[in-house]
This record gives sequence, C-alpha cells and structure tokens, in this order.
Amino acid sequence: MAMSMGGGGIKAEPNVTPMIDVMLVLLIIFMIVIPQINAGFAAIPPQGANLKPHPEEDNDQILGLDAEGQYYLNKKPIKTEDVATAVKAIYDVRTIDKIMYVKAHKDLKYEKVIDALDLISRNGVRVSGFITDQKPGTSSVVPGDNLSEIMKKKETP
Repeated sequence: MAMSMGGGGIKAEPNVTPMIDVMLVLLIIFMIVIPQINAGFAAIPPQGANLKPHPEEDNDQILGLDAEGQYYLNKKPIKTEDVATAVKAIYDVRTIDKIMYVKAHKDLKYEKVIDALDLISRNGVRVSGFITDQKPGTSSVVPGDNLSEIMKKKETP
C-alpha cells in the first residue's frame, strides 16, 4: 500500500500492478487455448492392410451405416429411433457373446460412427468391432488372408 504524506493526512491505495500482470497472462493463455479446444482435431480412420475378410455368420449381429447415416440392422433398413430398442431386444436375451460388428461407409462423418458405437454400448453390447475391406489394389501378405485364396479353398472339395 502506498501512503501519501502531503497536506491531507494518510491516503491508502491498493497496488494493482501485480493483479494486472496476472490478468494479462491469463488473457493471453485463454486467447491461445480456447480456439484450440473449439477446433477439435481431424480424425482420419486408418485404412486396412493385411485384413482377413470377415465371414458373416448367422449369429453375427451387424449394424450398418450408409453414406447418408441411415442405419441397417443385419442388412435390413431400420429407423434411427428404433435402433436402440431393437439392439436392446437382441442383447437382453443373450448371456454370452454380446458382440456387435459395425460396418460404416468410408465417407460417413466420424461423429456418426461414434454416435452409433455409443448407442449400441448403452443397449447391451459389450464388445464392438469394425468390419473393413482391404485397400483396393492390394493384397494381404499374411498367407491365407486373401479373399481369392479363401474362395479357392471353398470351391475345392
């Protein structure tokens, strides 16, 4: 506190310089951090290489999403508002194997895929997995994982 000894007595004033310094530092920090928080980050899902084709079995449950975000449950169109109850009905009766596969279009926004994963996890699915395709023009270097090899094995008795 500063004191003035001039003709009128004691005058007390707060020293605001340290407070102004702190406020300026905080202002600069928030000016840098807030735009970074609002911008988020661009998530580009990885493309598959060396993938074994997923054989779709009768007991596999598959949730599909097309480029417009339309849901398909086991290859049949389903309304968005009906997905939760349909998934819950399937997984409430199961005691084991609560796995659901998600197959989404590559041009679909990533947030839609996350919304679908959140929706199924809240309705009884314990494990979710993605179905992907091999990159076009490539083949798996893992023996026995290429689709052409699998098809040849099925054809030969």
